[in-house]
Amino acid sequence: MPSIAEKRRVFRDLHREGCFVVPNPFDIGSAVYLQSLGFKALATTSAGVAWALGRADDTVGLDAMLAHIRTLVEASEVPVNADFGNGFADQPAGVAENVGLCVATGVAGLSIEDLSGDPTTPLYDIELAVERIRAARAAIDASGANVVLVARTEAYRVKHPDCAKVAVQRLERFAEAGADCLFAPGIRSPEEIGALVKAVAPKPVNVLVGEPIGLSVADLGDLGVRRVSVGGALARAAWGGMMAAAREIAEHGTFEALGKAVSFAELNGMFAGRSAR
Repeated sequence: MPSIAEKRRVFRDLHREGCFVVPNPFDIGSAVYLQSLGFKALATTSAGVAWALGRADDTVGLDAMLAHIRTLVEASEVPVNADFGNGFADQPAGVAENVGLCVATGVAGLSIEDLSGDPTTPLYDIELAVERIRAARAAIDASGANVVLVARTEAYRVKHPDCAKVAVQRLERFAEAGADCLFAPGIRSPEEIGALVKAVAPKPVNVLVGEPIGLSVADLGDLGVRRVSVGGALARAAWGGMMAAAREIAEHGTFEALGKAVSFAELNGMFAGRSAR
């Protein structure tokens, strides 16, 4: 198992050139499988862990999230980026304290978003949002850890009427405040992606692909995107298969959907090899 320092170095190097995919496991088993496919890094998903706990996204508390993050870090031989929501605090001092706790889990990167949780004003005021990123940066620097700070704006997620312009403006400010990587979940069009990449260059941009958008990893790389994540999409895919099979049994008393499941031998074999180590 590589050391935490080595995984952090590798993760930062991945952001320097090219385009890589950082898929989002939702438990140890999915993390193990994704590593077996050769992905060079993983990222947690707040939605995925929430659903596994029978909760809605953005309702998992700090302690439970830190425990989940640490579990995935310890189970992974590759770097792990933490989806750390809004830092579990509104004010910069609280963000800084919680970022320090997240760094202590061994993550190689972590993201902080500008979603306030207030439906009347869903995004933090820009000046407060910038101070929150600056506080996260200071906390990472004070720890001495080589952790990548990802700053997110949820302008697309909250359907801001001028989301493309607002996203660029906010991410430019976040870059100036010390973010290493910029992220606007929901951006889809090549034109808007290209404009965002250009606006924050040379800092890398992450694009979320939660459903088909007509662009491949190669296409996104050609637009200048440095990394690609899938958020809760893999968790939704897993839930989709289970729900379809369970509904068939409950509603029709038949079992045809179970024929689409991965075989016991394949799945058990993958984990048997792990438990033998």
